[in-house]
Amino acid sequence: MKVDKAIKATFNTNLIILNGFLVALLVGTILLMLPVSSASGNGTDFITALFTATTSLCVTGLVVVPTYAYWSIFGKVIILILIQLGGLGIISFTIGFLIIIGKKISLKERKMIQESYNLDSAQGVLKILRKIFGITLKIEGIGAILYSIQFIPEYGIVKGICYSVFHSVSAFCNAGIDIIGNDSLVKYHGNVLVNFTTVMLIICGGIGFIVWLDIGGIISEIRNKKLSPNKFIERMKLHTKLVLITTAILVGGGFLFILLFEYNNPDTLGNMTFGNKCLAALFEAVTLRTAGFITVPQAGFRDGTFMIMCGLMIVGGSPFGTAGGIKTTTLALIFLLTWSTIKGKEDIEVCRRRINKQNVRSAVAIGTIVLSILAVAIMALSFTEDAPLKVITFEAVSALGTVGLSMDFTASLTAIGKLIIIVLMFFGRVGPITIAMAMAGRARKDRKITNYPEKRVMIG
Repeated sequence: MKVDKAIKATFNTNLIILNGFLVALLVGTILLMLPVSSASGNGTDFITALFTATTSLCVTGLVVVPTYAYWSIFGKVIILILIQLGGLGIISFTIGFLIIIGKKISLKERKMIQESYNLDSAQGVLKILRKIFGITLKIEGIGAILYSIQFIPEYGIVKGICYSVFHSVSAFCNAGIDIIGNDSLVKYHGNVLVNFTTVMLIICGGIGFIVWLDIGGIISEIRNKKLSPNKFIERMKLHTKLVLITTAILVGGGFLFILLFEYNNPDTLGNMTFGNKCLAALFEAVTLRTAGFITVPQAGFRDGTFMIMCGLMIVGGSPFGTAGGIKTTTLALIFLLTWSTIKGKEDIEVCRRRINKQNVRSAVAIGTIVLSILAVAIMALSFTEDAPLKVITFEAVSALGTVGLSMDFTASLTAIGKLIIIVLMFFGRVGPITIAMAMAGRARKDRKITNYPEKRVMIG
């Protein structure tokens, strides 16, 4: 009976997340349709408003109209709120607001937080939520201060502060929406401060709040002399280790491949100094992890780099963070499953731990579902859009991974194409979360085991 209640609670949380996103999306769309939201003072059509609200709430970054020029200050504030809401999550944001206004949080609401962050119990969830909000505000605050060093002298105090806050929130939430100009951060491709700040914010948001809580807890134990600094790595949870290792491999590998493949390409890195090439290659490797800012135009990348870019976009960031994609841990578990199969091992082991088999099956299922949806979307877009398959594929992968990068194609989408991209962005942000939670809920259920005869199927 308790198990059935736990499963029911999981599915209730899934519905709340889904409905919460839909309600926020509808409200955001209506607000952006108002004349006050556009710089011209005219109302915005439904598709453009819906697309902008979706790309903001799903922290993607694809835009059909230039954000810096089309939207008024009011419209940009709505976009910023949607970005922050989408980055933190509907449940966290809503309950955080209830805490601020002093409302007592019920046991049911605590259980929702537990389910949405996949915590072991509901005990202390409000404390954890406060820490998440605190981490977010601190990191975004530091990012805004660093940006202001560049933006205030360049744009003035008021505009410089607004630009700093907007881009700090957008980078930490992995949204990739900017209000500087048509070329995003291209003019800052050699600016170490802007590049470093953006990369730092993207990675911090992308590795996930659970990792930050784990690392923060270990640091607290060391400060209180309850743990030796030498035990720092050993004390980390397996989830944290997998996230950090996989992130380092993807960013490091992406950097090297992009630098190698694009070193002499005049359309991307070819005309830069060696230092700027390294900086731009690193930025590209990081922004592909669902961030969406650019310092190099995307249309000029070679086909080999294009393959690397699509792979990084599909993987995205890490669970319970601000990034999208199938997530680093999903990739890690699929790789470990493959390696164990090659080695002929029954169990999947890493860091002296054995991975739960249901966990691995869930990872394979998520990867398969996401890739299947991507394939269907690319086929649909190939019928509705008049563009090369490479450009269409890049757009679809970017939308599903909630990345926001484009080969200058988004504004040219047909009405049907825009709707397809909207669905991809929405699923890319909400889908993997709800799928993972639903499968985790099912895994708790005590099922009657049926011992059917075992058979082998020929493969290969």
